[in-house]
Amino acid sequence: MPLERLIMAQNKKKTQRWRWIAVITVWTFVLAVLLSFVSQSLFGAFASFVPALLILLIIVLTGIVFDMVGIAAAAADEVPLLAKAAKKVPGAREAVYLVRNADQVANFCNDVVGDISGIISGTLVAFLVLRLAAAGFFQENTLVSIVATGLISALTVGGKAFGKAVAIERSTDIIVWFAYLLTKVEAVLPGRPFFGRQLPPRRK
Repeated sequence: MPLERLIMAQNKKKTQRWRWIAVITVWTFVLAVLLSFVSQSLFGAFASFVPALLILLIIVLTGIVFDMVGIAAAAADEVPLLAKAAKKVPGAREAVYLVRNADQVANFCNDVVGDISGIISGTLVAFLVLRLAAAGFFQENTLVSIVATGLISALTVGGKAFGKAVAIERSTDIIVWFAYLLTKVEAVLPGRPFFGRQLPPRRK
């Protein structure tokens, strides 16, 4: 019997792993298409340079913030989170769930959102250079595009390096804040898509 239970548990884990791979693949496609459409639509709606640059920086910042959350989920310790949950700190109970599923949280935040943000920001840089060239700010050439891409890449990598240091040092605070934010977003969405019925009932 113990051997059969062990085999059943291993098979269940494999099934859950493959299910997660399928779900995250589909979600990546959906998010990539949606975010690309929204960002490029907004980017094209503004004729001015400043709003277009602001959209680009928001995309870069989104990748940096989600990278911080993924690192915080992997680095956070359950013990202080359980203590906060016992004190009924908002978001702590949900943060415990995120830490216990840190591999999936990190996969989504670092790989899915991070990679999508990097791809979209690179595309928007190319659009921005073409727009500036068409407006007569400079003649279109490869060097300008390369320099602009290099600047955004440096900003992204530098921001993520800083974010990783902060995430490791303040992992508990960051994951509680993110969990609390998710609960607020989930409250206005149907079906409780983030935590659902995965959390145990609250203690009175």
